[in-house]
Amino acid sequence: MSEASWLQRNGFDRARLLFATRTALACCLAVVVAWAMGLEHPQWSGMSVWAASQTLRGQLLEKGFFRFAGTLIGTVVGVFLVLGMQLHPAIMVAGLAFWVGLCTWAGNLQRGLIAYGTVLAGYSASMVALLDTAHPDQVLHLGADRLATVLTGVLVATLAGYFFAGQGDAADLRARIRNLLADLLRHLAEPAGGGGALLSRMAALEESLDPHAAGSLRSRREVRACRAVLLAALPLLLRAEGAPPLPAPLAARLSDAAGARDRGDMADARRILENLPLDDCDDPGHLVQGLTGALRDWDAPEAADGATSTAPLVVLHRDWIGAREAALRAGGAMLLFGAIWLVTGWSLGPFMLLGLSVMISLFSTFENPARMMRYVGAGQALGVIAAILCHRLLWPLAQTELQQILMLVPFLMLAPILVAHRRTVLGATDYSMILLLMSQPHLPLQEGLSDILLRGVAILAAPLTAWVGYRLIYPVSLQRRRGHLVQMMLRDLAAIARDPQALARRPVWQARLYHRALRLVRISERLPGARDRALMQSLTILTLAHAVMRCHELVADPNTSAATRRAAQLVCRRLERIASSGDRTPRSLDRLARRLDGVDAQTLRRAASGLRQLPPIG
Repeated sequence: MSEASWLQRNGFDRARLLFATRTALACCLAVVVAWAMGLEHPQWSGMSVWAASQTLRGQLLEKGFFRFAGTLIGTVVGVFLVLGMQLHPAIMVAGLAFWVGLCTWAGNLQRGLIAYGTVLAGYSASMVALLDTAHPDQVLHLGADRLATVLTGVLVATLAGYFFAGQGDAADLRARIRNLLADLLRHLAEPAGGGGALLSRMAALEESLDPHAAGSLRSRREVRACRAVLLAALPLLLRAEGAPPLPAPLAARLSDAAGARDRGDMADARRILENLPLDDCDDPGHLVQGLTGALRDWDAPEAADGATSTAPLVVLHRDWIGAREAALRAGGAMLLFGAIWLVTGWSLGPFMLLGLSVMISLFSTFENPARMMRYVGAGQALGVIAAILCHRLLWPLAQTELQQILMLVPFLMLAPILVAHRRTVLGATDYSMILLLMSQPHLPLQEGLSDILLRGVAILAAPLTAWVGYRLIYPVSLQRRRGHLVQMMLRDLAAIARDPQALARRPVWQARLYHRALRLVRISERLPGARDRALMQSLTILTLAHAVMRCHELVADPNTSAATRRAAQLVCRRLERIASSGDRTPRSLDRLARRLDGVDAQTLRRAASGLRQLPPIG
């Protein structure tokens, strides 16, 4: 039996084991280097190694940058908070609660590693403001030490991992998008079901784009072009759902374009799409033009230089509701337990607040943070146990601080095993973080067993408190995130209906709604039985948005009859209330459809039908 098969059969992942082993060795090296530099908290360098290490080169560079940038900003804020504490301790507690809440809010509105850096700026202030509250006069020294250790850890992680990290498979990503487009074109030519599966593939591809954007401006432009292609393809897919078949000449040309995509002849496929026979098609040609413009920028960006791009805008979904709730939860928890600390004077309160600032902010960006707290708590418990064993069994034998560090190494090298196994991977990083946090090399030893135990209890109280917060205060789950998405799509729809200038902002509205539809489908696929419901909601809301835009066009057209204009205005007024009252009255859409013909009537009838079948919101 080979080594790889033995590891796999016993629950270990060989690639994760190799990566974690390199990371653990780099962690040990960083602690030694930081100690040799004379830094007071060399263990923080090891923590930064675990935080900054990544398997892809672009992510490694970008996360290292945001690790240091977030720490720098948080350290500056932490210094000012400690200076404020000298006026009154409540200033520090209130300021820290506000800062952590603010960074949590901003981090939940962002994507990728910039979200990590933003949240990190929040709890980095805690590390400066809370770890040495008994000596506020030394805060500048503590801040400088924090920055130096983080920079040391980031540099060691980057140097140790750069040549082992992969570069990401951009070719595979492009191939998946090409295959999707070919299948989409065939589906448009001969609709025969399967639109839901295509939409699911599209949503999965969109979600996988962000990791490829890390590391360079070129990667970001590539990802933006890929996302523009997906957003341009989405309305064409929606057009095929329930619409009459396309004229035979147009369907044949779409099949030809799909064949060219299959052959890898991008230029021929684009040429076919740019010269489609649209004269006999009722659908507006701007949908196809949007796709061809996006493909031009994606397939041959040099061809678009100096030309006006017809690719659609890329406007990403931001969870404003979830961000507000996360900020209130994080800021409120920090304020409450900070006040308890001030009133009780508990000496280990700062350790509890420090852990809470991480748990209640960083993990709020996860899909199910309450579930993550169970794994985090288990990993931290193992870290506390390992730290106690090291402190009580080995460190009393050490004669120098270097010996203390070397005695810590075997415990640090247990982390790769935890990372590699499928049952312990989610808590493995927290094991290392807590072990390092509790293991500052220092002689002579001053802490007794009771002191270490109490510090461990204070640390473990943080994930437990955060778990309670995630369960009781604006409970975070995939169901709620899905509900937020639907609610924001309905708010967008109501805002489009309400805004008389909606036509001028049509590209922005459409791009945001398309991206939210993809996110809704992707999240719903992780919930049992929610996929079909999400497809229905997405299709209905996007069809309604298209119908509302057409109503605005009819109102603005001087050739529209007075009766038709009034009917279009009635549709807009009814849909203005869809987000607040859940208005399910499609009669106004039916009345307007009877006054129109062709694709306009079909769109309105589909919107009315979808409104009748729209599942309950929530």
